[in-house]
Formats: sequence, structure tokens, C-alpha cells
Amino acid sequence: MTSPSTPRWFKSSFSGGSGTECVECARNGSAILVRDSKREDGPSVAVQHQAWRLFVDSLHREGLER
Repeated sequence: MTSPSTPRWFKSSFSGGSGTECVECARNGSAILVRDSKREDGPSVAVQHQAWRLFVDSLHREGLER
């Protein structure tokens, strides 16, 4: 069981199926976290919710969402 402060990571729908090109994301109280799935203990990037929304919206506009 994870504690409330432990991020719940999920694979990005854009990750490749080979298992070598996977990006994982997690929702955090003030940000979206992004990391390389092969490096679970490695660094992650925190992106503020508004910036993440703008990024996702731009994917939708370009027809790149999955």
C-alpha cells in the first residue's frame, strides 16, 4: 500500500511498446511529475498543472493525443 505522499506513477500513452522508451507520469498536489520508467529511483521533472494542461492541449490541437 502506498502512502498518500507517494506518487502513483502511470505509463504515458505515448511510450513505445518495447519497454525501452517509456515515460511515466504522476499527479502530485502542485505538479505533474515525469520520469524515465527505467530509472524509478532516478530524477523526475515537476511541471506545474497549468503548464501541463497547455502542453496536453497543444497535443490535442496537433492531433497527437492517444
